[in-house]
Amino acid sequence: MTSSTDAGPTPESVRADRERLARERRARPRPEAGARERTGKPVRRKSEGQWALGYREPLNANEQSKKDDNPLNVRARIENIYAKGGFDSIDKSDLRGRFRWWGLYTQREQGYDGTWTGDENIDLLEAKYFMMRIRCDGGALNVEQVRTLGQISTEFARDTADLSDRENVQYHWIEIENVPEIWRRIEAVGLRTTEACGDCPRVVLGSPLAGESPNEIIDGTWAVDEITSRYIGKKEYSNLPRKFKTAISGQQDVVHEINDVAFIGVEHPEHGPGFDLWVGGGLSTNPMLAQRVGAWVPLEEVPDVWEAVVSLFRDYGYRRLRTKARLKFLIKDWGIEKFREVLEEKYLQRKLIDGPAPEKPARPIDHIGVQKLRNGLNAVGFSPIAGRVSGTILTKVADAVERVGSDRIRFTPYQKLIVLDVADDKVDELIAELEPLGLHARPSVWRRNLLACSGIEFCKLSFVETRKRSQVLAPELDQRLADINAQLDVPVTININGCPNSCGRSQIADIGFKGQLVDDGDGNQVEGFQVHLGGTLGLDAAFGRKLRQHKVTTDELGDYIERVVRNFVKNRDGGERFAQWAVRADEADLR
Repeated sequence: MTSSTDAGPTPESVRADRERLARERRARPRPEAGARERTGKPVRRKSEGQWALGYREPLNANEQSKKDDNPLNVRARIENIYAKGGFDSIDKSDLRGRFRWWGLYTQREQGYDGTWTGDENIDLLEAKYFMMRIRCDGGALNVEQVRTLGQISTEFARDTADLSDRENVQYHWIEIENVPEIWRRIEAVGLRTTEACGDCPRVVLGSPLAGESPNEIIDGTWAVDEITSRYIGKKEYSNLPRKFKTAISGQQDVVHEINDVAFIGVEHPEHGPGFDLWVGGGLSTNPMLAQRVGAWVPLEEVPDVWEAVVSLFRDYGYRRLRTKARLKFLIKDWGIEKFREVLEEKYLQRKLIDGPAPEKPARPIDHIGVQKLRNGLNAVGFSPIAGRVSGTILTKVADAVERVGSDRIRFTPYQKLIVLDVADDKVDELIAELEPLGLHARPSVWRRNLLACSGIEFCKLSFVETRKRSQVLAPELDQRLADINAQLDVPVTININGCPNSCGRSQIADIGFKGQLVDDGDGNQVEGFQVHLGGTLGLDAAFGRKLRQHKVTTDELGDYIERVVRNFVKNRDGGERFAQWAVRADEADLR
């Protein structure tokens, strides 16, 4: 989750796109009344602002801002001007644009419900506090880093800290005056916020058990480290058409189907272990699953191929409309064959090796619970509800992990936390110490499989409460469904998103909720959700089914989930997964 503050287009960019399209429609010549519409040569398609085709002049305000000043340059102004002058000294073009390249978004002003969400209220909704995203490539941290994150939270962020579905930590209530000191502290322990947001290469997802899992085909850690050290913070790649998301793993535990580029472990019959290349995944308002390029990439070539893909996107990506600027739209128009051809001929200047597809897993690989590692020790995976932790909790986690003799902690793409290198005789001790903190190694199905974005608590784009609501919903479902929970031999995932931008991945959950205002039946607009049913990655990857005019209010959430889950347990075939059942289920059983 990416947080909901990491949503798609900004209100300003969406408004600008709408106005531009309206002007274009008005400018089109209209046939005279009674005249037959002429046929002939097709109208020449408008420029999409692709640099490689010579279109370098900005076509929207976001592109103009990036041309005016490389966003990476804003750090000097934060340190030397804004941190000293306070919030009111910040230039709006920096505040609402370039700050993102250093992991900073303004958070939502308190007291404004979902009826205020929208372009016209941006000045009211923008609080004088920031969400700050700490970049954690590969989700890999040590005890000192986690302790530092906890201390920063308690000192500067009102004890807030959330684990995102991008393996990051997100703070809230950050004041601009404290940003330089936070940077100093995190960089002293090897962390940073560089390009944690913005139109640039975001955090690189990696397997939480990289190098230690008995199930991985190859360890991708070296490639993650090389990409981040070679390319992150480099101005050659800091001005992309939109955000660019990467996943690298020797097994399918990094939601690779919804990343712009992904390298997934696969065994080649001739060349041995390497990576299968995927491109063009992404959710938001126009979701698309990534496509296989059909190429096998050896470990040592992953950084070069990554650079080629991101360079192609930089040069050919659409820059005219923010709503069409992700890599997935280019690949949709080109097709995967042309994409591979351009990648090989223009950027790599060599052919890629054809390769096989990896075998699809039947269920999400979240690493919760206890499992043996290759080194003979154990990994213990803990599940906070929807990633909600705190600085106090992170500090206590660091202390507990140190006491059991470990120095490796991992965050996951499912808002979870994993501790590596736990000796057999220390496993129960660690589990017992962290459980009172809300970190469960043997969680219920609902604590384990509930994911949510930031929601209206902090996000300016959200219509509804999400992560905060999740803290109540999970234990509520434990009680409501206590009589049938033991019959759930397959996971039933619930993803809650506060708006259409899908930071909470509503389209790929068994039961996904997309936040919006709905009619309560008495003509009132209240918090509610559109429902997506049967979305899944891995085996039978597909987006969830939507039922016509089917919405639920926030107050109905628990009742609705209970009703649908009971119908699933009652009517499923033996061993059937929820996503399979939802495709064939009677519509009445899904409402």
